[in-house]
Amino acid sequence: MTSAVSLFSGCGGSDAGLIAAGFNVLLANDILPYARDVYLANHPTTDYVLGDVGKINTFPMAELLVGCYPCQGFSQGGSRDPSKKINTLYLEFARALQLIRPKAFIVENVSGMVRKNFAHLLEDQFKVFSEAGYKVKAGVLNALDFGVAQQRKRIFIVGLRNDFGVEYEFPLPTHGEGREMPYLTIRNAIGDMPEWPEGEFYSRDFHWYYLSRNRRQGWDEASKTIVANPRHMPLHPMSPPLTKLEHNVWRFDNDGPARRFSYREAAQLQGFADGFVFPDTKFGSLDMRYKVAGNAVPPPLFQAVAQALPDIWD
Repeated sequence: MTSAVSLFSGCGGSDAGLIAAGFNVLLANDILPYARDVYLANHPTTDYVLGDVGKINTFPMAELLVGCYPCQGFSQGGSRDPSKKINTLYLEFARALQLIRPKAFIVENVSGMVRKNFAHLLEDQFKVFSEAGYKVKAGVLNALDFGVAQQRKRIFIVGLRNDFGVEYEFPLPTHGEGREMPYLTIRNAIGDMPEWPEGEFYSRDFHWYYLSRNRRQGWDEASKTIVANPRHMPLHPMSPPLTKLEHNVWRFDNDGPARRFSYREAAQLQGFADGFVFPDTKFGSLDMRYKVAGNAVPPPLFQAVAQALPDIWD
């Protein structure tokens, strides 16, 4: 089985995709204790190193290196400050790349990285990965096109070691009109789950900012992007529709029950398997469960990117 090392792994969205694609994840890493707890509850055989990746001095030799370094500096929901130190964690990934010398690597991040004000950072990633000896390519993919019931665009940077003399080709969409399979909907993902899972959803009032845009999709539509902040989590389709009254002002059509998606629903809308475990540990607050679910990479999307790697493993 082809071996992989995973950095900035979170609760294991990327690695669930790798495992489904036939890879064996030797080591995973993140700084969030509850991300580790969730990961090991679902993938107990992986060596999970909790803490700052900069303090990891040795890595197991592996054929593939993957990483989803934090994206708050690029994110639509963040402050989008190009100078933030968090934007340069790719240098730690490059350090691991130089130490491990895998045959290939995959990086995932928010699509906001392609904005003009971040162009220098994207260019520098290409530079450092190319100087490490890899032929590098980037592409923006939408999870909806790969069997995830959610609109979620992400950039992938993929590199193949120069000595193989081949170039990566991104996978073609598999879902949607005119394709192999139809788009998945909210109903497909969570239609069989409890309507009112008490204690598993953020139940505070809907603030004016929350109601400054439409947060609801119907049962037979794909979800809006799942986020890590529970206050901004999209509405469950059992909620009344929202009507726009004026710019940045939306209101419910009626006084019927309304709620946000629960963290379990968020995980399934991300493409995690039924029965994905959120263990009860001292770190597992409701907010933290939402955070690790919302920060994750949709496993089917990462699986598609990994399966598109050329056969260079022998």
